[in-house]
Amino acid sequence: MTEIISLDTPSLLLDYHKLLSNLNEMTSFAKEQGISYRPHIKTHKSIKIAQLQLQAGAVGITTAKISEAEVMAAGGIKDILIAYPISSPDKIKRLVKLLELGIQLKVSVDNTESLSFLQKELEHTPFILEVWIKVNSGLNRCGVDPGKEAVILAKAVMTHSRLKLGGIFTHAGHSYAAKTKEEIETIGLHEGHAVVESAIECEKEGISIPVRSVGSTPTYKTAGRINGVTEIRPGNAVFFDAIQAGLGVTSIDRCALSLLASVVGVYKDRVIFDSGSKSLCLDKGAHGNQTVTGFGQVIGHPEIVIERLSEEHGVGVLLEATTLKLNDKVQIIPNHACTVVNQFEEYVVHDNGRVMDVWKVDARGMVT
Repeated sequence: MTEIISLDTPSLLLDYHKLLSNLNEMTSFAKEQGISYRPHIKTHKSIKIAQLQLQAGAVGITTAKISEAEVMAAGGIKDILIAYPISSPDKIKRLVKLLELGIQLKVSVDNTESLSFLQKELEHTPFILEVWIKVNSGLNRCGVDPGKEAVILAKAVMTHSRLKLGGIFTHAGHSYAAKTKEEIETIGLHEGHAVVESAIECEKEGISIPVRSVGSTPTYKTAGRINGVTEIRPGNAVFFDAIQAGLGVTSIDRCALSLLASVVGVYKDRVIFDSGSKSLCLDKGAHGNQTVTGFGQVIGHPEIVIERLSEEHGVGVLLEATTLKLNDKVQIIPNHACTVVNQFEEYVVHDNGRVMDVWKVDARGMVT
């Protein structure tokens, strides 16, 4: 059996047992709470991993873009939420093609104008599209304000014959900028309440909201415990990464994804790896809150901080002497797993350092 140490570099490594452990933690939490689990696949972009999540009990998947949904649909996945606003007529035509394939599709909406665009394109089809209202729980990106604005939009959905309202959801991505576990918990509580209270206000007006969905890896165990929440959508938690460890959400030894890199230079004050910004990416934490030191953590070598990246070089500054020498190989836990995955064609799946399989990153580069 091939050892990962013999692989060429840089290679994207996936620890099979850590993957399953992380996956099972999410599904177990959902089962304990009596709620559904709809993982976001923008982290892994893999049909194989999505299938593992569905086999473990996920009710469907979440994607960021239509192109990701198209790849997953081609892989046999039938229940898909596209958690992104769509109003372009060209993109809506692509939604129709997914409906023609029998996909149980749900699409994000957060303004009345987009409803008109969706209605216009769907009027010439036999389909009724399920839409979910996105509420802003503090990220201040997309989404209506919770409560009254959600009710106004819900009422507007009801006036469109080709649309049906299936749920309300949010994403507390600002939790990545939290400085303490207490702050993460506060954000998670607000996340859950923003969705549930919006749903309650809608139902006071006679508008049923079957699904109340929350996301965000740092907060899902807090938001998912709020009474009235029916679904969680964590993505990054399937792998974890150095940013999650920096936030205190997990520990480095639970991170399933790593990058195999080679030493290409050793100097008195630094070590150079063959993994630069095109492999490790430049993330260091969200919204200016630096949750990590350097651009990835070199496993087993605390004396090294990857201080800077150029496109093909990772520069590791030495805090003290190192045993590494030219052509040695190391594993690096990336800061942000999602962006790193999108740089590679495949995962090398391993069991304790022995190669088990190679899985394709099916939706790599799918950003439309």
